[in-house]
Amino acid sequence: MTDWVSQLADDVIAEAERRAPGKAIVCASGLSPSGPIHLGNLREVMTPHLVADEIRRRGLDCVHLLSWDDYDRFRKVPAGIPEEWAEHIGKPLTSVPAPPGSAYPNWAEHFKTPMISALARLGVTYRGISQTKQYTSGAYREQILHAMRERDRIDAVLSRFRTKAKPKAKDADEAAALEGSGAAEEEAGYYPYKPYCALCGRDLTTVTGYDDETTELAYTCACGYGETVRLATHDRGKLVWKVDWPMRWAYEGVVFEPSGVDHTSPGSSFEVGGHLVGEVFGGRQPIGPRYAFVGISGMAKMSSSRGGVPTAADALEIMEAPLLRWMYARRKPAQSFKVAFDQEIQRLYDEWDALERKVADGQALPADLTAHSRAVRTAEGPLESTERRVPYRMLASIADVTTGDEEQTLRILRELDPADPITDLALVRPRLDRAQRWVSTQVPADQRTTVLAEPDADLLAGLGDEQRESLRLLLDGLEEHWSLEGLTALVYGVPKLQAGLPADAKATPELKTAQREFFALLYALLVGRDTGPRLPTLLLAVGADRVRKLLGA
Repeated sequence: MTDWVSQLADDVIAEAERRAPGKAIVCASGLSPSGPIHLGNLREVMTPHLVADEIRRRGLDCVHLLSWDDYDRFRKVPAGIPEEWAEHIGKPLTSVPAPPGSAYPNWAEHFKTPMISALARLGVTYRGISQTKQYTSGAYREQILHAMRERDRIDAVLSRFRTKAKPKAKDADEAAALEGSGAAEEEAGYYPYKPYCALCGRDLTTVTGYDDETTELAYTCACGYGETVRLATHDRGKLVWKVDWPMRWAYEGVVFEPSGVDHTSPGSSFEVGGHLVGEVFGGRQPIGPRYAFVGISGMAKMSSSRGGVPTAADALEIMEAPLLRWMYARRKPAQSFKVAFDQEIQRLYDEWDALERKVADGQALPADLTAHSRAVRTAEGPLESTERRVPYRMLASIADVTTGDEEQTLRILRELDPADPITDLALVRPRLDRAQRWVSTQVPADQRTTVLAEPDADLLAGLGDEQRESLRLLLDGLEEHWSLEGLTALVYGVPKLQAGLPADAKATPELKTAQREFFALLYALLVGRDTGPRLPTLLLAVGADRVRKLLGA
């Protein structure tokens, strides 16, 4: 069965053959390190990564370009950053100091570096391009000069999409923002190039004249400074966004690049760029789908210090890389989905483990098998995986009760299956580490499990005969049933025995009620609440001797 990745790879290979037969196929992404690079931005990278990876699996030469838009302007001071950062509004992101306390040299690197690390863990192979380096090295000099010569043609294309009166800017900063979108004109005419001021370093500049022959460009800045430079040697500025993007398509020969829904609406950068790339730069617009929103399910405190926007690095703190890859691989780009930070992550892991068992047994459906393959390996090889796949919810329960104590954790894991004991925590890593991190960052303190230090004498003294009998039956069976499977059978079986039913009796409404009441009693005696982790796991975590003590033996 052909999945969406294979279908897109077919289209890209065919398109590349039409455009530049025999050359390396170019797929592209673009990310702005203006703030946390969140899980929605990750789709901008994962979609072309999966397609490029499929092309490489077929033995073809394919490169995935990732442009870091770190030469974009710093637009506003985000929440939690001191007000004095406002003096940097209008500077390139690489010229803005990193947030207070950061170890990185500038704003862009502060947000780029965690994403670079996350992409490495996700197995994403790409060629990174810093737009700061491209512009300041003069790599785009000929393209800039060409755009300035063709400024009237560019302005004419942009005019086709100006269906409303041009908005009035309230101040120089707002004017710069409007011009940066490619939607504004300078007083002396339209110019697609925006210089950064040589004095204040900001882009609050207005081009006042340009000579095509000498390439002399005059500008003034809101700070009061002005100068004339030769654009043929000037490297402190950039093309406005709606011109910059199509210029890069032509310069890099991009065949495939997806776009978010915000870039594909009528009059958007993608639509306008599709005209400019051919009419001005002699290139062709990439093919590629629009991708939908990626939401978050129940994120707690993990990213609060960074504005509450979870990143790929945040997600990889609580889940293994193949699982995160699977979430992006199994759904078409146009389908939205949520990444779970709450209890839903346990259900998601159950689903993933069930798929892994089907794959191992040769029973997975073709589409599921393909998505699994894209999740666990790339054209370069397999990703890191956990050797002994203990259920995530069980590891989370163990982490909850033991608070990460390795000796206690290993004891419990060893007793899960005495016939095949886990003798080293390395066997359950990295999944164990992810589950422990989830408990410590995403489970509120008032929902954590604390085992009672002493028996609840008052509760034990007030038990009825039937409740005492249920505890006796449980305690009598502990030694014989001391394994995960055995304790599961025991805790569900005690109410059956009391009702005179065989161990394999099917659940009835009355039996389910009796089981819930029995479970609530055990939770109350063990953790002082009426709920908690799954009882078999909790019993193993508490240990047989302590269980006997707390249950009044």
